[in-house]
Amino acid sequence: MNWRIAVIPATLIPIFIIAFQFDINIEDILAIGILPFLGAIAAMMIKLGLQGIKFVYITRKYLGKFDSFWNLIGVRVGSEFIKFTTPMFVGAEIVVIYYLKKKGVPTAKATWIAIMDIVTEVLAAGLLSIIAGILAFMHGAYVVGAIIMITSLIVTSLWIILFFLSSKRVILMPKVCSNLVIRIGKEKGEKYVVQANAWMEEICMMSRKNLKTAESRKIFIVSFLVSIVSWSFYGISFMIIAMGTGYVINAFDSIMAVMGANAIANMPITIGGSGLAEFGIVAYLHNLNPFNLEIPEGSLAWDAIIGWRIATYYVPIGITWLLLVKLALTRIPKKTSDSTDDKIK
Repeated sequence: MNWRIAVIPATLIPIFIIAFQFDINIEDILAIGILPFLGAIAAMMIKLGLQGIKFVYITRKYLGKFDSFWNLIGVRVGSEFIKFTTPMFVGAEIVVIYYLKKKGVPTAKATWIAIMDIVTEVLAAGLLSIIAGILAFMHGAYVVGAIIMITSLIVTSLWIILFFLSSKRVILMPKVCSNLVIRIGKEKGEKYVVQANAWMEEICMMSRKNLKTAESRKIFIVSFLVSIVSWSFYGISFMIIAMGTGYVINAFDSIMAVMGANAIANMPITIGGSGLAEFGIVAYLHNLNPFNLEIPEGSLAWDAIIGWRIATYYVPIGITWLLLVKLALTRIPKKTSDSTDDKIK
């Protein structure tokens, strides 16, 4: 975990470059005002909170009254720290699986819950980003629109195809990957491949069993709708910050700009999409090409973008880290874990 904390300063480099290039100082950021800044943070925390509530909903639908409401929310929100500090915003599901398994939930069931959570999240974000990409094309931002569409379609299609395909057939490790692991790890590698394939087979069996039920379809739809709302709050956060700089943007355009930027930031180039998200906002709103970051005079300024990034990325990093360490990574007494395991069985 220490290395993740160490990489956070690296995400500040694009911010410093932007500030230097466009002569932005701390006074420019402070000029946004405390209320817009706090409002954007609140919108982001509502977004994360809704993700936590959705996780509680999915978990309790499959496990009954499992764990406390606030613990589950805290763990899910804390897991976002992993997404914030990895390229392409992946990794939160690992924390969720780890926590549920630690509480006595069978690995396959814990993985299924995490998959249901992440797939609805990805599908909602992908849908909003695709709409943003279409609108970018309609306004003549062909390069920006193409980047948004390609990234969104690849990420969304990959998750959705794997999710629904798992209910039709057993998905195992690709032969190339299996052979590579066995070649490197020899006997241990072969053991890991067998374990991984057994685990994936269990997940596919759960997928086949659950996706056919009306209850699971209802869980999927409700979770998807909650994800749409949560991503919308993320989009509105930019509108709130923009108000502090005098830049007027409505809620819909703000959501589209942020989701377009989110799709661009999903490219596995920088940690947490640092620099890419900032560029994405500017590019989307001003139909810029990737090699022109000059902002038209009298329009959206870089100080609004930096302020938005601080409110929706750097502040949540601190909050999610505290929750991750406090809840997800703490040791659970053996008795508690054993009694939970007996209850689930």
